[in-house]
Amino acid sequence: MSFKRISIACSVATFGVYAILILSLFYFFRRETLWDTLLSERTLFSIRLSIMAATISTLLSIVIAVPSAFALSRYDFLGKRAVDTILELPMIVSPAALGAMLLIFFNNPLGLWIQDHGPQFVFTFYGIVLAQFVTVAGVATRLIKAAMDEIPVRYEAVARTLGASPAQAFRTVTLPLSRRGIYAAAILSWAKALGEFGATITIAGSMSMKTETLPIAIFMRLSSAEIEGTVVLILILVSIGLSILYVVRFLSTGASYA
Repeated sequence: MSFKRISIACSVATFGVYAILILSLFYFFRRETLWDTLLSERTLFSIRLSIMAATISTLLSIVIAVPSAFALSRYDFLGKRAVDTILELPMIVSPAALGAMLLIFFNNPLGLWIQDHGPQFVFTFYGIVLAQFVTVAGVATRLIKAAMDEIPVRYEAVARTLGASPAQAFRTVTLPLSRRGIYAAAILSWAKALGEFGATITIAGSMSMKTETLPIAIFMRLSSAEIEGTVVLILILVSIGLSILYVVRFLSTGASYA
């Protein structure tokens, strides 16, 4: 068997694993359960809460990730390697561990002071946003940095020779050229935040009609052995995720800057 056929077979086999998992959901799918679950007040609340929290956490992540990514892509500074490495933390540490780290932080003196003098994060909506932010901020920075690394530095140098300040060169050259990468990072971060479970349930809990996001709703229904309702919620989450990935694939087909 040729290497080409082996590589194609591996890709098809990997696809088959995920396809079987998705198709297996339809064994328990019931049309009447779909509408009962989808239109229930609890489900609608979970969807609204998930979308709202994911949107806020993504916006916060992108606002911080864009300048952070530019600094890591263009400048050398003390501790750069450590900063670049710590961005991988959400990828190498489980979300549940990140949530536990947040919960432990809010039980030390500084965290207790923040809780006493600022917004309450434990078992609240703010905790959901914080958990999602911690989970996606590093990923967003990494993705945007990869997009900015593809842009030749000479473009900014030309803008500087024409009288642009560093900030103007960043705003008029780097940002427009990296916009596809920023959009893709924002969309992927939003999708990841929407599906975040471990850190969210650890710090915000699973209180119905208060901190029950869509992934937590899936867990709670499965814990109650409501398989058919669980399937509906999973299909909603999968449908959103696949739609997001399709948009990212479209945005990723950008021009080369070489």
